[in-house]
Amino acid sequence: MIVESAQGLHCPAGGFWVDPLVPVERAVLTHAHGDHARPGSAAYLCAAQCAPLVRRRLGPEARIETLEYGERHRVGDVTLSLHPAGHMLGSAQVRIEGRDGVWVVSGDYKRQPDPTCAPFEPQRCDAFITEATYALPLFRWDAPGSVAREIVAWWEGNSRKASLLFCYALGKAQRLLAELALLTDRPAYVHGAVENTAEIYRSAGIALLPTRLIGEEKSFAGELVLAPITARGTPWMKRFRSFESAFASGLLRIRGTRRRRGFDRGFVISDHADWPALLNTVRETGAQRVLATHGHREALVRFLRESGLQADAIGAAPPTDPEGD
Repeated sequence: MIVESAQGLHCPAGGFWVDPLVPVERAVLTHAHGDHARPGSAAYLCAAQCAPLVRRRLGPEARIETLEYGERHRVGDVTLSLHPAGHMLGSAQVRIEGRDGVWVVSGDYKRQPDPTCAPFEPQRCDAFITEATYALPLFRWDAPGSVAREIVAWWEGNSRKASLLFCYALGKAQRLLAELALLTDRPAYVHGAVENTAEIYRSAGIALLPTRLIGEEKSFAGELVLAPITARGTPWMKRFRSFESAFASGLLRIRGTRRRRGFDRGFVISDHADWPALLNTVRETGAQRVLATHGHREALVRFLRESGLQADAIGAAPPTDPEGD
């Protein structure tokens, strides 16, 4: 049902590619991160909640069609539907039903609760293509509420400094703002890249912490500032005279990552499934064939084979630093 090609994961019976690597005639997108939603394709299909984010990334000329979650759509010789993946606003699994049974492409997903998106919905299938970004036993996430409390305590403890929290601007930043909004109504300052997408989240009815754009303030002492990791080390940073820096990512679960990257603090929170969640998800699908992509896919494949499943790696070489984590 899904085969590898130079353009990415291809469904020949449906005549489309899922998150193609290069421009194609018809792209089905799992979500709006740049390593999944690439410009240049003739037509795109995504979940309805994802469309404003895809439009912002791909521009006004992109031809974008949408499906509501669970809506069935005939494409070529298969029936396609999109189902919540729990990764970020509008993220979706792609369910494909045809003569060869039911296949599901998960895209990126997580199983933890997230106030900014619909929770992951397991889909029964014959073959499951799963991400493996954090497919090692050491990756186990704490409850997001406890991580948010750690961030607030760090923020409150920096009364004489700015608290610069670096994270990915789309998805992670909005999730943090939503988690913090459950604990405080104190505004946070944000980089413009964070605010642009926060507006889309608010338009979708998601409650976020009040935010202020960085202006010409003389001091940010005692303030929390959310910024994309790409802003670190740029001239934008010169406005902060005294600050502590932190990074929010699942990568911080690896011992020494915070120190090697030069951050004062690290907060372990990820928008990808951890090791127990990956294994539970595979079991819940009932799939006898599992194909792993991204991250530590070889480790997951080896474990699943030892568990009696047919498992293989699929897709392009895994990224070392996943966007959106």
